[in-house]
Amino acid sequence: MGWRDVWSDTALQIVASTGGRPDLAVILGSGLGDALNCSETVASIPYSEIPGFPLPSVPGHAGRLHIGRLHGWTVWFFCGRLHLYEGHCASTVVAPVEFAAAAGASRLLLTNAAGSISADWSPGSFMWIEDHINFTGDNPLRGVKVDPFVDLSRVYRNDLYQPLLESLGAEGSDLHRGILAALTGPSYETPAEIRALHRLGADAVSMSTVPEAIMARYLRMDVVGLSFLSNFAAGVESATLNHAEVLTAARGGAARLSVLLKQLIPLWQKIELSA
Repeated sequence: MGWRDVWSDTALQIVASTGGRPDLAVILGSGLGDALNCSETVASIPYSEIPGFPLPSVPGHAGRLHIGRLHGWTVWFFCGRLHLYEGHCASTVVAPVEFAAAAGASRLLLTNAAGSISADWSPGSFMWIEDHINFTGDNPLRGVKVDPFVDLSRVYRNDLYQPLLESLGAEGSDLHRGILAALTGPSYETPAEIRALHRLGADAVSMSTVPEAIMARYLRMDVVGLSFLSNFAAGVESATLNHAEVLTAARGGAARLSVLLKQLIPLWQKIELSA
């Protein structure tokens, strides 16, 4: 029996012990872990108790599966993302996506802390991920034998953006919509690289999210992506970048993410799953 088969068994055991399959899985980005406090707690399970599950090694990623209830949905919050720069390949960093799918989740919300390439989008705001550019040089479907040629022309549920904006009203002024570029890290980009990304159409840059989005579409999950703009990307302003400051800024964004999630779920409940 392979480790993914063990995950399937463990996922179903968790479903049985917590009262139902997840309606939504959420992968929380760096520093955004407190967003799970918007839900009623059902269970909290360390990744170390899931056989074969890879463990995060980066500050700001607790390594726990928090199960909560919100607006009548069972929500699985993955508090601890895996990154390519930790030495993992793309097929490993998507472990939370595969685990959620094995439990029966059909919807996935991906979040991250990202650098704003647009000088007009100040740190502290959120960007709805409309599409992405994969500059990581890896793909979680590399080596997959069964139907790996996934259509990515509609990765994200962009039909939810406008209803969410309307639901937020005046509070929606800091929710932008743009293109996310994904690079491997762990070093931050150079100003020249950021200028190049801007010319290629990117609005924000991150070291995560894209592999999970690809795997989610392979598994036929609905995907929504939200980037917390924790800082300006290199060269947009003169400030230097460091991970500690990114975490501090992102912790301030967790409350805002909770608000977005509370508004998003009722809208998502009203629409059919994408094909």
